[in-house]
Amino acid sequence: MQVQGPLSAWLVKHGIIHRSLGFDYRGIETLQIKPEDWDSIAVILYVYGYNYLRSQCAYDVAPGGLLASVYHLTRIEYGVDQPEEVCIKVFASRRNPRIPSGFWVWKSVDFQERESYDMLGISYDNHPRLKRILMPESWIGWPLRKDYIAPNFYEIQDAR
Repeated sequence: MQVQGPLSAWLVKHGIIHRSLGFDYRGIETLQIKPEDWDSIAVILYVYGYNYLRSQCAYDVAPGGLLASVYHLTRIEYGVDQPEEVCIKVFASRRNPRIPSGFWVWKSVDFQERESYDMLGISYDNHPRLKRILMPESWIGWPLRKDYIAPNFYEIQDAR
């Protein structure tokens, strides 16, 4: 039996579709949101008080499987010593991994979503500057995907 956290209970009460994934090792509630619901639910979470994006990352769930974009959100309130945190996971298909960008809610996600795009190929819809950030623009493929085949050559770039 999975225990429902306070945010999940609030979302259920207000008819907002999601899936509770339980709690992580630190006791942080983890929720799954569908990609098509993420842009509206992101706004709802911000209005609910999750005004700080602690981090965003992405990972390849399994070779040939789904890709995940993960958002760690915090409610920053005056006079609260232990702010409430939540982890949101948005899974996307490997064939066409598209997720609405969180940029228009949390501006600090800018470079983090760009890194997820660069390393895993997740396209963040409506991101203002979605382009490679670590790899050269000419790079082919997504280096952190589990099915990525590394090229057998490495170009030495001119550092001048």
